[in-house]
Amino acid sequence: MAEASSFHSETRRLLRDRALETARDIVCTEGWGAVSMSRVAREVGISRPVLYKELGSRESLAEALIEREVDQFMAGIIDGLAPHTADPVAGLTAATEFALHTAAENSLIKAILTGRQAGDTALLPAVMTEPEPVLVRVLDTLTDAVRAQYGLPAVEDATLKSMVEVVIRMNLSHIFQPLGTVERAIEQVAAVIAGIFARPPVSAIPVDLHRSVQTA
Repeated sequence: MAEASSFHSETRRLLRDRALETARDIVCTEGWGAVSMSRVAREVGISRPVLYKELGSRESLAEALIEREVDQFMAGIIDGLAPHTADPVAGLTAATEFALHTAAENSLIKAILTGRQAGDTALLPAVMTEPEPVLVRVLDTLTDAVRAQYGLPAVEDATLKSMVEVVIRMNLSHIFQPLGTVERAIEQVAAVIAGIFARPPVSAIPVDLHRSVQTA
C-alpha cells in the first residue's frame, strides 16, 4: 500500500514538473499570452481536467511557475553563502552576484521583461505585486539561511528579517528595473549589505509585508 502511494505521489510530481516546464517553454518563446490550459495539457499529453485538478486555474499555473523558478534560484543563492562561513557581508555579496548575473541570463525573466514592453503583463502581478510568490518566499528562505549560517545571536528575529528584506528588495529592483550594468548594481547592493551587516542593529523593525507592498 505504501509503495502504491509513493508511486502515485511520484507520478503527480513528474506530471506537475512536465506541465510547468511546458508552460515555461511557451512563455519563453511566445509570451504568457500564448499559454492556455488546453495547450499545456495537449503538449504534456494529458486531458485538460487532469491538468486543472493538479494545478488549478491559469492564474494558479502562473503562480506555480514563478514559485518553481524562485525555488531553483534560491538553491544557487544559498550555495553562495556557504563558502563564507563567518562573514555575512561576503556571503550576501556573493549571493547577490549570483542572483544578478543569473537573472540577467534567465530566459523566463527575460520573457517577463519583454512581455511588459509588449503589453503582455499578466505575469507581472505574480512577480512584482503579490508578495507571496516571490518576496515572502525568498525572504523566509534567505532569512532562515542567514540565521543558520551566521547565527547572529545579538540580532532579534524581526530585525534580521528586516535587514534581509532590504537586500532582497534591492536585488529585485535591479532585476526587474535594470539600469546600467550588472557590475554597477552589484556594487550598489554590496555597499548596502556592508552598511547593514557590518555593524550591530539598534532596534527591531516590525515587518508587515502586505502593508509594505501596498504602500511601496
